[in-house]
Amino acid sequence: MSATDDGRAGPRSVTAGTLAHRVPDLGALELLLAVARLGSLGGAARELGITQPAASSRVRSMERQLGVALVDRSPRGSRLTDAGALVTDWARRIVAAAEAFDAGAQALRDRRDSRLRVAASMTIAEYLLPGWLLALRSQRPDTAVSLLAGNSASVAGRLLSDEADVGFVEGVTVPSGLDSTVIAHDRLIVVTAPTHAWARRRRPLATEELATTPLILREKGSGTRQVLDTALGGLARPLIELSSTTAVKAAAVSGAGPAVLSELAVGEELAMRRLIRIPVHGVALARDLRAVWPTGHRPTGPARDLLTLTRG
Repeated sequence: MSATDDGRAGPRSVTAGTLAHRVPDLGALELLLAVARLGSLGGAARELGITQPAASSRVRSMERQLGVALVDRSPRGSRLTDAGALVTDWARRIVAAAEAFDAGAQALRDRRDSRLRVAASMTIAEYLLPGWLLALRSQRPDTAVSLLAGNSASVAGRLLSDEADVGFVEGVTVPSGLDSTVIAHDRLIVVTAPTHAWARRRRPLATEELATTPLILREKGSGTRQVLDTALGGLARPLIELSSTTAVKAAAVSGAGPAVLSELAVGEELAMRRLIRIPVHGVALARDLRAVWPTGHRPTGPARDLLTLTRG
């Protein structure tokens, strides 16, 4: 850049660097528009909530960047140079385009925030999500929430096919293609109806006996079954295979056979002695409950707020 005798910026050729380096930022352009409208650098600074020295520094930086003088400063105020008037005209168009861009982005956010699609494995969907969604509704009453309940494998599939914004699973591992965070902990327990022979035993159930006994089980792909299969190193052929926690619990209560269920799901049945908890020796059936989402796409908007509530 060259300089005139009075130290002001003179013309120069500016061709190097990216467009971001050659074009002033929006803050600088808004300042220039305010100077043009108010005829005062100090007034423009006050309107934008910055100090006058900061405003002067920003104008000088803009002049250096463009290689032309933009503002004549005097005790009577500030006025635009001929080049400054031309740059200000261009600035109005850029700021107007930025305002349209901002309005469009807000419309996208409003559309995103108007709905929330949640996919959850059965235990979480039945026993935890209702409370979380009720709390979310108090924060975002205008957000329409849809809940898709299934096993952990189906939750992963819905997320990866963009049918859900956030998911919750119960398995041992995180499905491929998803990121996760632990939001709660759970424990699986063995239960039977009071009439079952196991309800009268005096010693804990051996791991081997549990592994070789036909049980009422969730279907393959469920987090509960995955945890149990991994912990026992394999399972006998199911006595009955059902697709929901509620169905497994109902079958166990009816006396159809023993089942392995989340502690979250059987609190009332244990308290009323419709089910009996059977101690098991030599195996831990604890598991993490996780929120999941497609890798690299951490939840935003209502989905992010829901995740915050799960940790409350």
